Amino acid sequence: MDAAHAPVITAPRQRGLTLIELLVVIVVAGILMGWAVPGLQAMNARQEVVAEAHRLRMALSLARNSAITRRSTVVVCPSPDRQRCHMDDWSAPLVIVLGPLSGDDFAPDALLRVLEGGRGVSVSYRQDGKPVRFTPLGRSSGHNGTFRICGRHGQGAELVLSNFGRARAGNAIDC
Repeated sequence: MDAAHAPVITAPRQRGLTLIELLVVIVVAGILMGWAVPGLQAMNARQEVVAEAHRLRMALSLARNSAITRRSTVVVCPSPDRQRCHMDDWSAPLVIVLGPLSGDDFAPDALLRVLEGGRGVSVSYRQDGKPVRFTPLGRSSGHNGTFRICGRHGQGAELVLSNFGRARAGNAIDC
C-alpha cells in the first residue's frame, strides 16, 4: 500500500459542552429572561384592556344595529347568571336584550346575544344603576356615559358612548 493512499486514522472528536460553557449559557439566558418577562407582562396587561374595550364596543355596536334593524328598544347590561341584569359589575358577561327591561329582569326569549366577560380587568360605568338602552333610531339618549376599563399593572382605557349611540375610544388612563 502506498503512503499516498493509506487510510488516515484520526482520534475521535469529542462533542458537547463543558460545565463552564453550560453555566455561562444558563446565566445569560437567566439575565435575558429577567429583563424580558416584566415587559411581556406589561404588554399582556395592555392587551387585556384592549380586548375588553373591543368586547364592549362590539356589544354596543351590535345592540345599536339590532335596535335600528328590528325597530325596537334594545338593552345592554352585565348579567353573570344570564337571567337578570346586575349593574355593579360590567366585566361580567354582557347580554343584549330585545325590548325594555322589567326592573332588572328580562324574558329568556328576549335574549339576543351573550358576550363572555373578560379576565383580569375591571369595568365600571355610571353609578346610577341604569343599563345602556338604544331606541329604535339607534340613540342612547339619557343612557350615554364613559366606561372605565382597568387592567393589571395600572393599565387602563376609556370607552365613551355618545347620545347618538356611537362608541369611541377615550383616553388611556392610569388605574
